[in-house]
Amino acid sequence: MEGDGRPEWRWAAVAGGEDSRHSLPRSQDWKAQLKLPPQDTRYRTEDVTATKGNEFEDYFLKRELLMGIYEKGFERPSPIQEESIPIALTGSDILARAKNGTGKTAAFCIPALEKIDQDKNAIQVVILVPTRELALQTSQVCKELGKHLKIQVMVTTGGTSLKDDIVRLYQPVHLLVGTPGRILDLTKKGVCVLKNCSMLVMDEADKLLSPEFQPSIQDLIRYLPSNRQILMFSATFPVTVKEFKDKYLPKPYVINLMDELTLKGITQFYAFVEERQKVHCLNTLFSKLQINQSIIFCNSVNRVELLAKKITELGYSCFYIHAKMLQDHRNRVFHDFRNGACRNLVCTDLFTRGIDIQAVNVVINFDFPKSAETYLHRDFLTLVPSSVCVVASLHTDGLFHLSDAVTVCR
Repeated sequence: MEGDGRPEWRWAAVAGGEDSRHSLPRSQDWKAQLKLPPQDTRYRTEDVTATKGNEFEDYFLKRELLMGIYEKGFERPSPIQEESIPIALTGSDILARAKNGTGKTAAFCIPALEKIDQDKNAIQVVILVPTRELALQTSQVCKELGKHLKIQVMVTTGGTSLKDDIVRLYQPVHLLVGTPGRILDLTKKGVCVLKNCSMLVMDEADKLLSPEFQPSIQDLIRYLPSNRQILMFSATFPVTVKEFKDKYLPKPYVINLMDELTLKGITQFYAFVEERQKVHCLNTLFSKLQINQSIIFCNSVNRVELLAKKITELGYSCFYIHAKMLQDHRNRVFHDFRNGACRNLVCTDLFTRGIDIQAVNVVINFDFPKSAETYLHRDFLTLVPSSVCVVASLHTDGLFHLSDAVTVCR
């Protein structure tokens, strides 16, 4: 970008002449017909508010997509959207670092929806995510943003009916959201055809490039055309991300909106308590804090179920969720909690990746996380500034881990 700082794609779009697909009518009457949601009055930190002042119209998006964007509640692009959308529209690879709650999902969903040719009956975009819950959430965002478009969105994850997915893929699908293993399985069976897939999005890329997923992703990339575009988004970039980038994204456009791993806008507390005192301490927190909704983390499946039972016995509404539950049950719990059916959710670190539940304003680490990185991902779930950390260990190792986490988050 040179001169006045405007990317060349904007000039090219104008120079190309009148394209009804990308140009808006002079009349703005269509905006008056929009069904806008209530204004979001939540507290916002600088990583959401410190924009360049751009408008979504500046990107020459389809009017139908603009309608979905505004009806989703977006007023102006957030910083990550300002950086990502115009670059993604040029076809460049992107390596973006941004935390949850900053509009990250829309930063790749908007250009993905814009670039899809809805008259072409083929999978043109694949969005990979590490968990089933995040797949459901991301597909829902795509459907809401693209509700005025004729784009077919499908979600597929492990733990659901493979037969149903195969049947669905015989119908038109333009955008596919899912976990790597399931999409690879469908691709190898020949029912998920990716020869026309021009864009691959990897959300929570650090997790996707862990030993659990990386072989599947590398195998999946072999089925994509050589000129495919790859967008990678993550809050943290370990060495595995760099190795993958060097192999598959030789010259990506790098976006870094997190100079430091910090939890801006979140108030952090910690308490040293013995194991037998933790439930009592939790009860005190419930009585003292103004909780809209809370997520409470434990480090094991057994402790999740036991703590949920204890919280219920204390008289508080509580759900729990973990990886060993049947997928249909997990989906129901996630849906009900997101819709406000319950105030408190106890879970394992299954729930730390990219989940955006607007009412959550408190995260409680009933068991202290095993790494500073996990601490960050847990606390990124609070979009309103109030995060509580309860720590049980009084041993030297526990103090060391606490010092690591609190230092990195200051």
